[in-house]
Amino acid sequence: MKHLLFLFLFTSLSIMMPAQSLKSLVNKSKSIIQEGTKTNKSNSSSNNLIGSNLSNADILDGLREALKVGTQNASGKLNKTNGFFTNQLIKILMPPEAKKIESTLRSFGFNKQCDNLILSMNRAAEDAAGQAVPIFVNAIMHMTINDGLSILRGGNNAATIFLKQATSSALTTAFRPVIENSLNKVGATRYWSDVFTTYNKLPITRNKVNTDLAGYVTERALNGLFTTVAEEEANIRQNPSARVSGILQKVFGGE
Repeated sequence: MKHLLFLFLFTSLSIMMPAQSLKSLVNKSKSIIQEGTKTNKSNSSSNNLIGSNLSNADILDGLREALKVGTQNASGKLNKTNGFFTNQLIKILMPPEAKKIESTLRSFGFNKQCDNLILSMNRAAEDAAGQAVPIFVNAIMHMTINDGLSILRGGNNAATIFLKQATSSALTTAFRPVIENSLNKVGATRYWSDVFTTYNKLPITRNKVNTDLAGYVTERALNGLFTTVAEEEANIRQNPSARVSGILQKVFGGE
Protein backbone atom coordinates (compact mmCIF):
# COMPACT_ATOMS: atom_id res chain seq x y z
CA MET A 1 0.00 0.00 0.00
CA LYS A 2 1.18 3.51 -0.80
CA HIS A 3 -0.83 5.48 1.76
CA LEU A 4 2.05 5.54 4.27
CA LEU A 5 4.07 8.64 3.42
CA PHE A 6 6.87 8.22 5.86
CA LEU A 7 8.32 4.72 5.51
CA PHE A 8 11.71 6.06 6.55
CA LEU A 9 10.60 7.03 10.11
CA PHE A 10 12.56 5.33 12.89
CA THR A 11 14.12 2.86 10.47
CA SER A 12 16.91 5.37 9.87
CA LEU A 13 17.62 8.49 11.90
CA SER A 14 20.72 8.98 9.80
CA ILE A 15 21.12 12.39 8.36
CA MET A 16 22.84 10.78 5.38
CA MET A 17 19.60 9.60 3.75
CA PRO A 18 19.22 8.18 0.20
CA ALA A 19 19.44 10.94 -2.37
CA GLN A 20 16.37 9.80 -4.24
CA SER A 21 14.15 10.50 -1.22
CA LEU A 22 15.45 14.00 -0.62
CA LYS A 23 14.99 17.40 -2.15
CA SER A 24 17.84 19.78 -2.90
CA LEU A 25 17.90 21.52 0.48
CA VAL A 26 18.20 18.23 2.33
CA ASN A 27 20.97 17.14 -0.02
CA LYS A 28 22.78 20.35 0.84
CA SER A 29 22.45 19.71 4.57
CA LYS A 30 23.76 16.16 4.05
CA SER A 31 26.81 17.52 2.23
CA ILE A 32 27.66 19.75 5.18
CA ILE A 33 27.76 16.75 7.48
CA GLN A 34 29.60 14.53 4.97
CA GLU A 35 32.20 17.03 3.75
CA GLY A 36 34.69 16.03 6.44
CA THR A 37 34.99 12.53 5.03
CA LYS A 38 36.64 13.77 1.84
CA THR A 39 38.88 16.07 3.83
CA ASN A 40 39.90 13.12 5.97
CA LYS A 41 40.79 10.93 2.99
CA SER A 42 42.77 13.59 1.14
CA ASN A 43 44.70 14.77 4.18
CA SER A 44 45.07 11.60 6.20
CA SER A 45 48.83 11.87 6.61
CA SER A 46 48.75 15.45 7.86
CA ASN A 47 45.76 14.73 10.09
CA ASN A 48 47.71 11.99 11.82
CA LEU A 49 50.17 14.61 13.03
CA ILE A 50 47.53 16.74 14.72
CA GLY A 51 47.81 16.53 18.48
CA SER A 52 51.12 14.65 18.37
CA ASN A 53 52.69 17.18 20.75
CA LEU A 54 49.73 17.26 23.13
CA SER A 55 49.06 15.16 26.19
CA ASN A 56 46.03 12.90 26.34
CA ALA A 57 44.54 15.21 28.96
CA ASP A 58 44.92 18.24 26.68
CA ILE A 59 43.33 16.40 23.78
CA LEU A 60 40.33 15.31 25.83
CA ASP A 61 39.92 18.72 27.45
CA GLY A 62 40.13 20.46 24.09
CA LEU A 63 37.69 18.15 22.35
CA ARG A 64 35.22 18.29 25.21
CA GLU A 65 35.39 22.06 25.22
CA ALA A 66 34.91 22.20 21.46
CA LEU A 67 31.94 19.86 21.59
CA LYS A 68 30.33 21.79 24.42
CA VAL A 69 30.77 25.10 22.63
CA GLY A 70 29.57 23.71 19.31
CA THR A 71 26.52 21.91 20.64
CA GLN A 72 25.47 24.80 22.88
CA ASN A 73 25.76 27.19 19.95
CA ALA A 74 23.80 24.87 17.68
CA SER A 75 21.05 24.28 20.21
CA GLY A 76 20.84 27.99 20.99
CA LYS A 77 20.43 28.88 17.32
CA LEU A 78 17.60 26.40 16.85
CA ASN A 79 15.77 26.67 20.20
CA LYS A 80 14.19 30.03 19.40
CA THR A 81 11.46 31.43 17.20
CA ASN A 82 12.36 30.94 13.54
CA GLY A 83 15.42 28.84 14.40
CA PHE A 84 14.15 26.28 11.90
CA PHE A 85 11.45 28.18 10.02
CA THR A 86 13.60 30.89 8.42
CA ASN A 87 16.66 28.68 7.85
CA GLN A 88 16.13 27.41 4.33
CA LEU A 89 18.76 24.70 4.78
CA ILE A 90 16.93 22.88 7.58
CA LYS A 91 13.37 24.23 7.38
CA ILE A 92 10.87 21.39 7.75
CA LEU A 93 8.62 21.10 4.71
CA MET A 94 6.18 18.51 3.51
CA PRO A 95 8.04 15.26 2.83
CA PRO A 96 8.90 14.61 -0.83
CA GLU A 97 6.31 11.85 -0.94
CA ALA A 98 3.58 14.38 -0.05
CA LYS A 99 4.55 17.11 -2.52
CA LYS A 100 1.90 16.10 -5.03
CA ILE A 101 -0.70 16.10 -2.28
CA GLU A 102 0.40 19.56 -1.18
CA SER A 103 0.28 20.87 -4.74
CA THR A 104 -3.19 19.42 -5.22
CA LEU A 105 -4.48 20.98 -2.01
CA ARG A 106 -2.99 24.37 -2.88
CA SER A 107 -4.60 24.19 -6.32
CA PHE A 108 -7.95 23.76 -4.56
CA GLY A 109 -7.33 26.90 -2.49
CA PHE A 110 -6.04 25.38 0.75
CA ASN A 111 -2.84 27.44 0.92
CA LYS A 112 -3.50 28.66 4.46
CA GLN A 113 -3.94 25.13 5.82
CA CYS A 114 -0.69 23.98 4.20
CA ASP A 115 1.19 27.07 5.41
CA ASN A 116 -0.12 26.62 8.96
CA LEU A 117 1.01 23.01 8.98
CA ILE A 118 4.53 23.84 7.80
CA LEU A 119 4.88 26.64 10.36
CA SER A 120 3.62 24.37 13.13
CA MET A 121 6.08 21.60 12.31
CA ASN A 122 8.97 24.06 12.51
CA ARG A 123 7.74 25.55 15.78
CA ALA A 124 7.66 22.06 17.28
CA ALA A 125 11.25 21.40 16.19
CA GLU A 126 12.32 24.73 17.69
CA ASP A 127 10.75 23.76 21.01
CA ALA A 128 12.48 20.38 21.05
CA ALA A 129 15.95 21.72 20.25
CA GLY A 130 16.31 22.91 23.83
CA GLN A 131 16.38 19.29 25.02
CA ALA A 132 19.64 18.51 23.22
CA VAL A 133 22.36 20.08 25.39
CA PRO A 134 22.25 17.77 28.45
CA ILE A 135 22.19 14.71 26.20
CA PHE A 136 25.19 15.99 24.26
CA VAL A 137 27.04 16.84 27.48
CA ASN A 138 26.51 13.32 28.81
CA ALA A 139 28.03 11.83 25.64
CA ILE A 140 30.89 14.31 25.74
CA MET A 141 31.81 13.42 29.31
CA HIS A 142 31.97 9.71 28.39
CA MET A 143 34.31 10.32 25.47
CA THR A 144 37.52 8.25 25.60
CA ILE A 145 41.01 9.20 24.47
CA ASN A 146 40.57 6.97 21.40
CA ASP A 147 37.36 8.84 20.59
CA GLY A 148 39.21 12.11 21.06
CA LEU A 149 42.09 11.18 18.75
CA SER A 150 39.68 9.98 16.06
CA ILE A 151 37.75 13.23 16.30
CA LEU A 152 40.79 15.48 16.39
CA ARG A 153 42.44 13.83 13.39
CA GLY A 154 39.23 13.20 11.48
CA GLY A 155 37.47 15.34 8.93
CA ASN A 156 35.55 18.52 9.57
CA ASN A 157 32.54 16.48 10.70
CA ALA A 158 34.26 13.84 12.85
CA ALA A 159 32.86 15.18 16.11
CA THR A 160 29.38 15.43 14.61
CA ILE A 161 29.54 11.79 13.54
CA PHE A 162 30.64 10.79 17.04
CA LEU A 163 27.75 12.71 18.61
CA LYS A 164 25.25 11.33 16.13
CA GLN A 165 26.28 7.76 16.90
CA ALA A 166 26.30 8.37 20.65
CA THR A 167 23.13 10.42 21.04
CA SER A 168 20.59 9.71 18.27
CA SER A 169 18.61 7.20 20.32
CA ALA A 170 18.50 9.39 23.44
CA LEU A 171 17.67 12.48 21.39
CA THR A 172 14.79 10.71 19.68
CA THR A 173 13.42 9.65 23.06
CA ALA A 174 13.76 13.19 24.41
CA PHE A 175 12.54 15.03 21.33
CA ARG A 176 9.42 13.06 20.48
CA PRO A 177 7.26 13.89 23.55
CA VAL A 178 8.27 17.55 23.36
CA ILE A 179 7.38 17.62 19.68
CA GLU A 180 4.07 15.86 20.30
CA ASN A 181 3.17 18.40 23.00
CA SER A 182 4.29 21.28 20.82
CA LEU A 183 2.36 20.03 17.81
CA ASN A 184 -0.76 19.88 19.94
CA LYS A 185 -0.03 23.27 21.52
CA VAL A 186 0.30 25.11 18.21
CA GLY A 187 -2.47 23.14 16.54
CA ALA A 188 -0.31 21.20 14.10
CA THR A 189 -2.13 17.94 14.72
CA ARG A 190 -5.35 19.71 13.86
CA TYR A 191 -3.83 21.33 10.78
CA TRP A 192 -2.45 17.98 9.68
CA SER A 193 -5.86 16.40 10.15
CA ASP A 194 -7.52 19.28 8.31
CA VAL A 195 -5.12 19.06 5.37
CA PHE A 196 -5.27 15.34 4.83
CA THR A 197 -8.91 14.89 5.76
CA THR A 198 -9.63 17.43 3.05
CA TYR A 199 -7.36 15.63 0.64
CA ASN A 200 -8.97 12.27 1.39
CA LYS A 201 -12.37 13.72 0.47
CA LEU A 202 -11.30 15.03 -2.90
CA PRO A 203 -12.74 13.13 -5.87
CA ILE A 204 -9.26 12.55 -7.34
CA THR A 205 -8.02 10.76 -4.22
CA ARG A 206 -7.39 7.05 -4.67
CA ASN A 207 -5.36 6.21 -1.56
CA LYS A 208 -6.11 7.60 1.88
CA VAL A 209 -3.30 9.26 3.79
CA ASN A 210 -2.25 7.88 7.17
CA THR A 211 0.94 9.39 8.59
CA ASP A 212 2.97 9.73 11.78
CA LEU A 213 3.33 13.48 12.09
CA ALA A 214 5.33 13.49 15.33
CA GLY A 215 7.72 10.88 13.98
CA TYR A 216 8.36 12.82 10.81
CA VAL A 217 9.01 16.09 12.64
CA THR A 218 11.31 14.34 15.13
CA GLU A 219 13.40 12.88 12.31
CA ARG A 220 13.67 16.24 10.50
CA ALA A 221 14.43 18.06 13.76
CA LEU A 222 17.38 15.74 14.38
CA ASN A 223 18.57 16.25 10.82
CA GLY A 224 18.52 20.01 11.33
CA LEU A 225 20.25 19.75 14.70
CA PHE A 226 23.15 17.66 13.41
CA THR A 227 23.48 19.84 10.31
CA THR A 228 23.89 22.86 12.58
CA VAL A 229 26.31 21.04 14.88
CA ALA A 230 28.41 20.17 11.82
CA GLU A 231 28.53 23.82 10.84
CA GLU A 232 29.68 24.78 14.33
CA GLU A 233 32.34 22.07 14.33
CA ALA A 234 33.74 23.18 10.97
CA ASN A 235 33.80 26.77 12.21
CA ILE A 236 35.91 25.87 15.26
CA ARG A 237 38.31 23.82 13.14
CA GLN A 238 38.73 26.43 10.42
CA ASN A 239 38.15 29.82 12.07
CA PRO A 240 40.65 30.93 14.74
CA SER A 241 38.20 33.52 16.11
CA ALA A 242 35.79 30.70 16.98
CA ARG A 243 38.34 29.18 19.38
CA VAL A 244 37.10 31.10 22.38
CA SER A 245 39.31 29.57 25.05
CA GLY A 246 42.99 28.78 25.58
CA ILE A 247 42.50 25.03 25.34
CA LEU A 248 40.68 25.37 22.00
CA GLN A 249 43.50 27.51 20.64
CA LYS A 250 46.06 25.02 21.90
CA VAL A 251 44.39 21.94 20.42
CA PHE A 252 43.10 23.33 17.14
CA GLY A 253 45.60 26.12 16.57
CA GLY A 254 48.74 24.24 17.44
CA GLU A 255 49.56 26.76 20.17
